[in-house]
Amino acid sequence: MKKIIILIIFFCVGITYGQKRLITKTGTVAFEASVASFEEVKAKTESTTAIINTDNGEFAALILVKGFRFKNALMEEHFNENYAESHEYPKATFKGKLVDFDIDNIKKNYKINGSLTFHGTTKVLENIRCNVTETENGLIISGDFMTLASDYGIKIPKIVSKKIAENIMVSFNFHLK
Repeated sequence: MKKIIILIIFFCVGITYGQKRLITKTGTVAFEASVASFEEVKAKTESTTAIINTDNGEFAALILVKGFRFKNALMEEHFNENYAESHEYPKATFKGKLVDFDIDNIKKNYKINGSLTFHGTTKVLENIRCNVTETENGLIISGDFMTLASDYGIKIPKIVSKKIAENIMVSFNFHLK
């Protein structure tokens, strides 16, 4: 009987602990740097790991840069070798916090403040708008923001500068469980 009670206690403690953090390993991050009248410069990865601490709204995401997929294989190769230099900078990370997050009172619209590290450079991002939706088994956090390639030390060669936008739209969608 003692063993059963101990197992029940561990089970209850495990449930309580598990509810403090929600995670996904299949989050989606996409970016687009297309210019009108030229070939689409757009990629997406669906293997982003993300976690939120539901006690305080702290949020983190890890992206393997080589996980981004383009429609054009040559564009993907150029991205990894010439721009992202994914052999030298294999990961991108975001660490931040949802402003005024309260797991007991989920509102639809939040802002995230944090730091994005990409291509060896960290930049503070503030007031990123995002939507938070409560689901049966967790939360969905989605949103987008604009950033510049130059903010991360990425130089677009003059020969292709009219085909690749300096402004990059980044979007994200995480179903955390």
